[in-house]
Amino acid sequence: MNATDNDFRSRIGRIEALIDEIERFADPVVQGQAREIVQALLEFHGAALANLVGQIAVAGPPGRAILEQAAEDELTSSLLLLHGLHPHDLETRVAQALDQVRPQLHTHGGDVELLGIDGDVVRLRMQGSCHGCPSSAATLRQTIETAIFGAAPDVASIEVEGVVEPANLSSLLPIVTLEPALAGGGVRRVNAP
Repeated sequence: MNATDNDFRSRIGRIEALIDEIERFADPVVQGQAREIVQALLEFHGAALANLVGQIAVAGPPGRAILEQAAEDELTSSLLLLHGLHPHDLETRVAQALDQVRPQLHTHGGDVELLGIDGDVVRLRMQGSCHGCPSSAATLRQTIETAIFGAAPDVASIEVEGVVEPANLSSLLPIVTLEPALAGGGVRRVNAP
């Protein structure tokens, strides 16, 4: 992340704060007008961006290279997604995200398979030894989800087969109790039910 990314995130945060502030106004007319202004600006900028993307796309291989570079940039990619102009479809973006995390999965003896995408729901299967260890699987699942949501924020949910949820540890670990010193028992182990 560079200074430009931080500036972008700061501006997005400010926009969200302003929208929240407007939403707190009691006057529904002001709220409606503010929403209309934001929507009109989005439509205006979206139309201009669509024209620009169209002009770049018809420029042949150099234009396609520029669009590919724009798709790889987090800031530009998010803007292209917002306006429905991203050059990669959802499945391609999810597959690329999975390719990015596979080396980490392989270091844990695992892998992930894309089973399919149904609308905005991604279905995956964990493979290999990582799917049997609850803590490892949870960490790897978080890594996978972060990568997918970063590349494809239009995904609503991710369903993962082969993930073992962490067990209730109290049923696996012995419980240690202290007996009063007068009883002379000291520390006593009691097996959990």
